[in-house]
Amino acid sequence: MRCKPGGPNDYIYVIIQPQVWQPLLQLIGRTDLIGNGDYDTPEARLPRLTQVFAIVEEWTLRRTKWQAYEELNAIGVPCGPIFDTKDLVDDESLRASGMIVEVDHPVRGPYLTVGSPLRLSDSAVEVGRAPLLGEHTTEVLEELLGCDSEEVARLRDIGAI
Repeated sequence: MRCKPGGPNDYIYVIIQPQVWQPLLQLIGRTDLIGNGDYDTPEARLPRLTQVFAIVEEWTLRRTKWQAYEELNAIGVPCGPIFDTKDLVDDESLRASGMIVEVDHPVRGPYLTVGSPLRLSDSAVEVGRAPLLGEHTTEVLEELLGCDSEEVARLRDIGAI
């Protein structure tokens, strides 16, 4: 659902479960729909989903995604703000948990990237940069293909690598 101020990433997703329908209506100021047979049950709301979402969005449009998140979360409505890249890289908890990490690159300098989602107690995952073009050519030729240093030099001299 859209939120204020209305930018491209000002959204929150909201899951309307049966047990939170009435508290949600109270929160958004639509108590007139409590007891309305057209909206009382999930089955009744199903053919009216467009209207249901519009009713909730009328409320979210008057709040930022963070304000809406706080208010909806307080009454147990499953929801979450939609993050843009800035939200992700500025989130201290994501950095602290290693989900966003800083990597140093010899050409472009330090940059932020996604860390490993896997957390194994005995197998730490190191997140590093991608290799530069040709950076590991010598190791691949020598270790994997069995070329000696003279053959690698010859391949370089003739422009094959």
